[in-house]
Amino acid sequence: MVLVNPRGEVWLGRRGDAPGPRNWQFPQGGVDPGEGLLAAALRELREETGAVSASLMGQTSQWMAYAFPPAHRRGADAEAWIGQRQIWFALRFTGRDEEFDLRADRHPEFDAWRWSALDEVMDHVVEFKQSTYAAVISAFRPLIEGSIAA
Repeated sequence: MVLVNPRGEVWLGRRGDAPGPRNWQFPQGGVDPGEGLLAAALRELREETGAVSASLMGQTSQWMAYAFPPAHRRGADAEAWIGQRQIWFALRFTGRDEEFDLRADRHPEFDAWRWSALDEVMDHVVEFKQSTYAAVISAFRPLIEGSIAA
């Protein structure tokens, strides 16, 4: 998901299990059996960030994918993962920053978070996700820029 605040900044989380400096990303996650895509996005947002105050701005019209380089496949289970295929959602954050709780889930994904200008995101994202992130940013830029509070 791309979580957007009223200033048009986007939420980035730092993966504590990945070396920096390019270890920041948008929240993301899987879909449980029988779960709708938006429901899964909102559940993953809550689990990864603690945030529940979000409304739908838009979603990508097609699936986007990236491959994991072998060096990024950690653990026995991850060896079978070759990449991710995702539908992306743009979500308007309607709460207060105090809502964020990176320990909301028993398996925290992030150890820090920050708001970022849209044009700075690519400077902080791991290389193998860059083409997907560029496509997501391109798809959502009109929504984000058109929604900035005056």
